[in-house]
Amino acid sequence: LDHELERRGDTAIVVAATSGDTGSAAIEALAGRTNVAAAVLHPRGRVSDVQRRQMTTVDAANVVNLAVDGTFDDCQDLVKAAFGDPDIRHSLRLAAVNSINWGRVMAQIVYYVHAWLRLGRPLVSFCVPTGNFGNVLAGWYAARMGVTVDRLVVASNRNDVLTRFFETGVLEAREVMASLSPSMDIQVSSNFERILWEASGRDGAAVARLLGEFRDQGRAAVPAEWCEWLAGQFSAGRVDDAATVAEIARIHDRLGLLIDPHTAVATKIAAEQAVEGIPMISLATADPAKFPDAVERATGVRPELPSFLSELMDRPEHMVETANDLGAVVAEMQVLAARS
Repeated sequence: LDHELERRGDTAIVVAATSGDTGSAAIEALAGRTNVAAAVLHPRGRVSDVQRRQMTTVDAANVVNLAVDGTFDDCQDLVKAAFGDPDIRHSLRLAAVNSINWGRVMAQIVYYVHAWLRLGRPLVSFCVPTGNFGNVLAGWYAARMGVTVDRLVVASNRNDVLTRFFETGVLEAREVMASLSPSMDIQVSSNFERILWEASGRDGAAVARLLGEFRDQGRAAVPAEWCEWLAGQFSAGRVDDAATVAEIARIHDRLGLLIDPHTAVATKIAAEQAVEGIPMISLATADPAKFPDAVERATGVRPELPSFLSELMDRPEHMVETANDLGAVVAEMQVLAARS
């Protein structure tokens, strides 16, 4: 991106909403670049200390970390609002790294194909810990490309909007609740719009009406024929915090592995929904050291940070606390553009 912008004599700001992981990845890629800057929004107090510090301890003139007074859904809405305003989008020359950008989902397809090939191309199922639906959606696209998938399993934490949908056929947003797996603390799953478009026979107008109702009223009943189609593609399950801790302990006792809480949500549901004779692949999420308190609570072992992050907790932080307000966020991005 930096190379292409230089070739064009142009600049851009990559704006990202993060529930903990996307932001640090974007910053790692973009810090110190000449032609591209990064504005990263995270929900203040709703990511782990390690997740936050992986973002805020990077001292680079072309990076701003915005701690938003709200939830990840609020951060995501701010990003969408910025892209939805032509004046903001063009004046700041915005680019996206979240899974609202098709390029993000496209890249995620790769490891479904890789896992399937490693197993010798059998019929397989995947269990995916998800809140925003982008990762499991990539699995669905992999299946359309030839990966022989029996079932895609959506694994939710206590913020179970997706699991409730697959049980009831109703999309209903409730209050976002803090959990041990904060990257999944989401009630508005952006990428679900894409699979509803497929379920509707690619009727964009019908999907727009349905999601308009969901946005206005906080709930919307999905047509029965769409639900029937989706039930043939996906199943779902939920795991609360207590069961998450028990699952981390179970995996450690059985295999000697430390897994993070998000991964544990997937392995728990995978064990419940596996079908004899069909391999069930659980997608792992993060290094357990990102969530040391939960892992230590479950196993008695406190995972150590990787050596390259050994001084993470001692480094100074750089972030701006901001209101859940588009004007305030745009003002910080304008400052960023001016200095970078």
